[in-house]
Amino acid sequence: MSAELAPARTSIAQACRVLAARGLADGILGHISLRVDGRRLLVRCRGPEERGLAFTTDADIRLVDLDGEEGAPGELDGGYTPPNELPLHTEVLRSRPDVAAVVHAHPPDVVAADLAGIAIRPIVGAFDIPGTRLAAGGVPVHPRGVLIRDRRLAAEMVASMADRPVVVLRAHGLTSAAESVEQAVLQAISVDRLARLSLRVVSAGGTLVDIPDADMAELPDLGAGFNTATAWRHELARLG
Repeated sequence: MSAELAPARTSIAQACRVLAARGLADGILGHISLRVDGRRLLVRCRGPEERGLAFTTDADIRLVDLDGEEGAPGELDGGYTPPNELPLHTEVLRSRPDVAAVVHAHPPDVVAADLAGIAIRPIVGAFDIPGTRLAAGGVPVHPRGVLIRDRRLAAEMVASMADRPVVVLRAHGLTSAAESVEQAVLQAISVDRLARLSLRVVSAGGTLVDIPDADMAELPDLGAGFNTATAWRHELARLG
């Protein structure tokens, strides 16, 4: 496998372990991809000794093309296969030139909140500024709880997602898209955090209320150095 892609393989493998550590993909389901060029992407594949995202290694990250064929000789050797839902990734990458990384995860609290009729809303302020801004822009819901295994089903999801960074998949999970793997994972973590808080508030008998516009206007942009770089160092440190 190409040595020049080794750092990217490491980043994706780490991100898979972060998803698992955060409980967003704590079983054998879920995957992350990263655009390499106009026709190829690195994606978390399943090997002959699959153990789940918590145990992802660099060897699990393979180069494929948009049709699921190996992106270079030997990339799918050893019994590795792309995920069944590879079209979920490739259709986002085909249709969204602003996106380089796609995360698909199965956060239980996100699924539960949606099934309970609870939307992802900006109910907090400084507690999670990036998450609040994301929620304020809207988190759409794709209404089909299907395995997104072909381009037709993936195109339906992309239509539901529109130009937003995250879409909730009813009775399924979520898809998060961004310019980097780190940002895509952090977005998913924020949506999961908001879903979990919403469930707690409702279960305690409270009512969900969006933060006032005046408070939203006071929330500063702390910049990518803090919101992404520092936050990501924290996530990697949590892995031990």
